[in-house]
Amino acid sequence: MTTPNGTTRSGYVAIVGRPNVGKSTLLNRLIGQKIAITTPKPQTTRHRILGINTVGGDQIVYVDTPGIHLNAKKALNKQLNRTATGTLSEVDVVVFVIEALRWTEEDDLVLSKLAEVKAPVVLAVNKIDKFRDKGELLPFLAKVGGKREFAAVVPLSARKGENVSPLEREILPLMPEGTPMFPEDQVTDRSQRFIAAELVREKLMRVLEKELPYSLTVEIEKFDWDSENDRYEIAALIWVERDSQKAIVIGKGGAALKEVGKQSRIDMQRIFDQRVHLQLWVKVKEGWSDDERALKSLGYDEL
Repeated sequence: MTTPNGTTRSGYVAIVGRPNVGKSTLLNRLIGQKIAITTPKPQTTRHRILGINTVGGDQIVYVDTPGIHLNAKKALNKQLNRTATGTLSEVDVVVFVIEALRWTEEDDLVLSKLAEVKAPVVLAVNKIDKFRDKGELLPFLAKVGGKREFAAVVPLSARKGENVSPLEREILPLMPEGTPMFPEDQVTDRSQRFIAAELVREKLMRVLEKELPYSLTVEIEKFDWDSENDRYEIAALIWVERDSQKAIVIGKGGAALKEVGKQSRIDMQRIFDQRVHLQLWVKVKEGWSDDERALKSLGYDEL
């Protein structure tokens, strides 16, 4: 990626957009491995996650953010919006992700947040793989491309990897000159402990019924290396807001919790490249998602 004159570039790129447009899937595709959890449900991402891509002498540090959304009434939802919008003033380039042939009120909200952003903004139009005839995208691309001055408009499919490399080629010239800020082999700023908690939360969101995942969070109580058994010993607490939710997470005969544990352990072993012994518990912390102090104690205090 190094520029022809031999100079190197290094900087931060925020990936922003409304919930469920594929921001985390795009981050994973750009980095070439899974560092951010993904589910079909909106508001899966709750934290800023750095994805570091170093090629040659150049380094692009992508910042995955929670989806910017309307009607943020609970403390958690307000925190997610603050986390996402607070990132905009700290980066060198912004990638605004939208969904092909779909523009919503929340896209308008994100666009309004970008009005005062001084960094160049690239529009990434995701999920083009849903359309066999790409010609039907052209009027939509022209329309959204005129909503503000974009540095580039790139249609792509993060899920399939289609046209993702051209997106990075558009980003690189917009980056400031500089040397890498992170070691060449580092791909994220997040610890294995954080990734373990997120993997459990991802499986909960995939296994459980539609609304419940928004009332739970995951805290890692133990993350140790067991040299005797040559494996990680991981214990995770799943916090819910009501006793009725606890029963749902556990499931009949413990079936739901066992399935979450099985899927989480398989993913951890693949990502950590080590054997894992995982234990899960479910506890009640009433109203945690609307309690600023509880949010801080659970790690939702990035800004």
